[in-house]
Amino acid sequence: MPYHGSARRFLESASIDVGDTVRVEKPDVTYEGMVLDRADDADDRHIVLKLKNGYNIGVEISDAKIELIERGSEPKIELPPVDVSEDPNLPDVSIISTGGTVASIIDYRTGAVHPAFTADDLLRANPELLDMANIRGKAVLNILSENMKPEYWVETARAVYREIDDGADGVVVAHGTDTMHYTSAALSFMLQTPVPVVLTGAQRSSDRPSSDASLNIQCSVRAATSDIAEVTVCMHATMDDLTCHLHRGVKVRKMHTSRRDTFRSINALPLAEVTPGDIKILDDDYRRRGSCELELHDRVEERVALIKSYPGMSPEIIEWHLERGYRGLVMEGTGLGHCPDTLIPVLREAHDMGVPVAMTSQCLNGRVNMNVYSTGRRLLQAGVIPCADMLPEVAYVKMCWVLGQTDEPEGVREMMMDNIAGEINERTSIAYFRG
Repeated sequence: MPYHGSARRFLESASIDVGDTVRVEKPDVTYEGMVLDRADDADDRHIVLKLKNGYNIGVEISDAKIELIERGSEPKIELPPVDVSEDPNLPDVSIISTGGTVASIIDYRTGAVHPAFTADDLLRANPELLDMANIRGKAVLNILSENMKPEYWVETARAVYREIDDGADGVVVAHGTDTMHYTSAALSFMLQTPVPVVLTGAQRSSDRPSSDASLNIQCSVRAATSDIAEVTVCMHATMDDLTCHLHRGVKVRKMHTSRRDTFRSINALPLAEVTPGDIKILDDDYRRRGSCELELHDRVEERVALIKSYPGMSPEIIEWHLERGYRGLVMEGTGLGHCPDTLIPVLREAHDMGVPVAMTSQCLNGRVNMNVYSTGRRLLQAGVIPCADMLPEVAYVKMCWVLGQTDEPEGVREMMMDNIAGEINERTSIAYFRG
């Protein structure tokens, strides 16, 4: 076991190993649960238990007594066989995994969650998918989503392209939730797709009773068989296990750290409400299946920065990026698209150097309008590009992508202000605001 130091001696004193069910008594509380494995670098003062309610806790071992309740069996995952033979009457859906917990299986003895990258694994964990589509599973990456970077967007886009080119009727991308909206934006710009491409994830892991993984993957496969041939995100619509919302990939954002309905459409309606058995269209302004040819435009520029404006911000922050060769800057400005006056000269300098600067708003809802106040007008005169109602993350991803297509200043400006994948609305309705 990876336990070391006093925690290891604490367990060994009672001849207890990972997987055993124990009772741990402390002066003011008693816990019963299964001893779980833990990381090698964890401290040596705690053991980890899986309680009967499904939650894991760390128990500090000082002043504690431990008693064996039941010896664990040999660790193994016993799963029934699944008939994965293709049904010619069902569509073919590829599920690509980049990491995260949505496509996982569980060792119920230890509580460990294992990545499920094959079609067999996915169907064993979600046998309901057999009635929806012929499933192909493939691992592209196995990373935490906070470790995503532009080169991985490219790798994922190429994998999606290959699956569609190989005949997939739809593609689901399993992804960690923290940066899913960045990747959905990247795929929206890189791919022109004649079939649905659906990103999904899980806020709560598959070993928890409140996991959202199963509904999300089922609804995503259903969406992948629909007529909505765009890059979208499919996640819980509410805290209940009833429906999911299908969000346009360039109009969605993670809005809560842990709620299952964390993903919300911003300055837009969700495209659809999805259940495993049905899709209800909420916004019919979408690209239909088969209405375009498959194309991949996967060149990106990684030297782009997303910079948040704040009171007292120093121009040195912008200068630092210019000195280090950044090729594009996206400002997350205040209000209608502002930043401190002291930044305007260095932003003008960036423009004169051929480094495009784009402006978004921290407000998220609403749109940039830099013609209202003098600061905004001065920023426009300095060459700053207004980004309408684009989300800051989307503008950052778009700048990376645009600079991969052209480095000509006017070309960059035109492409940043052009509505390429539904990232810009001509008008922003207050009806879209969800406080």
